[in-house]
Amino acid sequence: MRQVAALPYRVEESGELSVLLITSRETRRWVVPKGNPIRGLSAHEAAAQEAYEEAGIVGITCPAPLGHFRYDKRRRDGSLRPARVALYPLAVVEQLADWPEKAEREARWFDLASARDAVTEPELKRLIGGFRAPERRAGRIARILSWARTKCGERFAMLRWFQALMPQGGRFFEQFEDHSKILVAGADSLAKLVNGNGDIAALVRDIQSREHEADEITRDVLHDVRRTLITPFDRTAISGLISVMDDAIDQMNKAGKSITLFELTKFEPAMRDMAGIIVEAARMTAEAVPLLRSIAQNSDRILHLTARIVEIEGTADDIHDAGLKELYQRVTGPDLREFIVQREIYSHLEKIVDRFEDVANEIQGLVIDHA
Repeated sequence: MRQVAALPYRVEESGELSVLLITSRETRRWVVPKGNPIRGLSAHEAAAQEAYEEAGIVGITCPAPLGHFRYDKRRRDGSLRPARVALYPLAVVEQLADWPEKAEREARWFDLASARDAVTEPELKRLIGGFRAPERRAGRIARILSWARTKCGERFAMLRWFQALMPQGGRFFEQFEDHSKILVAGADSLAKLVNGNGDIAALVRDIQSREHEADEITRDVLHDVRRTLITPFDRTAISGLISVMDDAIDQMNKAGKSITLFELTKFEPAMRDMAGIIVEAARMTAEAVPLLRSIAQNSDRILHLTARIVEIEGTADDIHDAGLKELYQRVTGPDLREFIVQREIYSHLEKIVDRFEDVANEIQGLVIDHA
């Protein structure tokens, strides 16, 4: 038996992630919103519908599942039937005051560790526990020793070891992290825009404002690279990473400008799906960037996150191609102008996801060089 489920999450003011769980009807154990596939809806859309019906959640669903888990579904006659469930991340926009199954279930927000402990399915525990790894920051001596050990025998080993020992100037890590938060905020506004969750003009202005903030951070990074004697990474790697991160928010701003220019108010379903992937890519980028402070310790997690970004970029390409094909087949004759306009929005969304793949590749390069 195949089912779909949503993992509703939100970012708290502290920066930590919280996820929402609900109780099952009969056993009252903690579970994620889930149900059977729904005719006429894709798998992630059905998961979002279950989140609405069972928890009152409205949000942005990523079309690429986090993974799958199994459990035994109890039938009405008391027998058990094995079920395999695809779990989709859902960035929460709003939790409604009322919903269809409110009287039948309890809904509660948990931090990741508590949510992992609350559910019973082992594979679901793993998926929730791995949604964001706990941040680990090694002490300075531990970082230096780890760096020195991994660099022994490598090309330019003495230079890298000396670089690790020297005091490092600049605020590169803080700047990267600030920029990644802007990417999350920009992706959130863009997704709300194409999903109809808010005023279009206000959301476009927010993206534009975020892009200006990102430009300032990028200028500061490039300035610090030129004037700082000792940097934590090669200068070209620092410049390359901040540049591709900035390209991502630039593309979001271009998408917003095109939407304003062509006065669009309705968007294709495939565009909403691509926006969900952009939100997920931004979330994983914002997790991966702080881990660069201790690459050796965090290399496995960094590579896991960047590999998933590359994976969902492929999913976005498939959605883009299918959406464009459907649009071409549907729009003909005098409506050709609509095809041209919509194609441009598709192009911007595809380029945003491509830029996140570039970010993942840059980060993977840092892991290869320094871990």
